[in-house]
Amino acid sequence: MNIFEALRVSHETQRALSARLLASLSDTPERDRVFKELKLELKAHEIAEERCFYVPLFAHDVTVDPSRHAIAEHHEIDEMVEDIEELASGSSSWPEAAKKLTHKIEHHLTEEEHKFFQEAGKVLTESQKLSLAKEYEAEFLTQRLKPA
Repeated sequence: MNIFEALRVSHETQRALSARLLASLSDTPERDRVFKELKLELKAHEIAEERCFYVPLFAHDVTVDPSRHAIAEHHEIDEMVEDIEELASGSSSWPEAAKKLTHKIEHHLTEEEHKFFQEAGKVLTESQKLSLAKEYEAEFLTQRLKPA
């Protein structure tokens, strides 16, 4: 598995959790569980992706700005998650905030997969793509197992 395939595994999990969140927007324990799971997935993914994918891409002129952009979007997503956490569970603003979050996640994932992966694919060697995947998977697992 190369780095792009490894990242897509988490991307698909994020999409599935986002869809489940949107399907359960009424104030229920299920909605809270799905949100917590999505939050954990996002955090583990972004830390591992930044450390094991974006940081190595800073060494290449063509991928510096896209890497910065992606990291900035991670920060925006983090802020949106924090905003949702501050809302009371039964708040009428909660569903709209969750919709905006899922829209931002989908935008970010699509942009990565359809634009950034192609640029990164041109600067990384096949060996790097494989080794970065292993590093990413190990870091992702480490982050995923950390207490919330």
